[in-house]
Amino acid sequence: MTTLLDLTTPRDLAPDVPVRLSLTPKTTLAGRLDGAWWPHSRDLTAELPALAAALDQPWGRITRVSVNPTRWPVIPHTVRMDGRTLHVGWFTEQNADTLILLSFTVGRWDLLVIPPETEPAAAARLMSAAAIPGSVLTADVLMANEAAIGRGLRDARSQKDSWESEGGACVPPYGSPIGLSPAPVRTTGTTWR
Repeated sequence: MTTLLDLTTPRDLAPDVPVRLSLTPKTTLAGRLDGAWWPHSRDLTAELPALAAALDQPWGRITRVSVNPTRWPVIPHTVRMDGRTLHVGWFTEQNADTLILLSFTVGRWDLLVIPPETEPAAAARLMSAAAIPGSVLTADVLMANEAAIGRGLRDARSQKDSWESEGGACVPPYGSPIGLSPAPVRTTGTTWR
């Protein structure tokens, strides 16, 4: 049996931590995703109230949330927030990296959920990509692309470290103590000095 430990900060322990959210600007271009959310933990009870409160202004009152249970260790049926109840459901058919938000009066929104343990640079790339108006990229494609980018960056760092550990560091500039002299300089005529 495998045990997963979530070492990220739960929101109830750090209530002043801002919601990390990137929303698609309002345009006539409809895309597959309406933005991205980067929670601080995998605790829906602690994370959802702040998310729903942040979305009240731009999207209206969120009443229901749907997730895939693959990414969330505990899925509550309801979450209390500001004197109201947020209903939470789960569907294994739903993309594991999305969160569906519903409002009775306004509609439905799909957000890419960036894992809490994601490096900040990777999360920034994902948040930007998910908020592009009219994008046809799905959550699966965005996550796969980011995984490939991450592998490429790790490989590049590994190659650089290997190169430098084998003595392949950059050549020092001309005139350095290792005895290199400056390149010849052409003066008047065709003679070299």
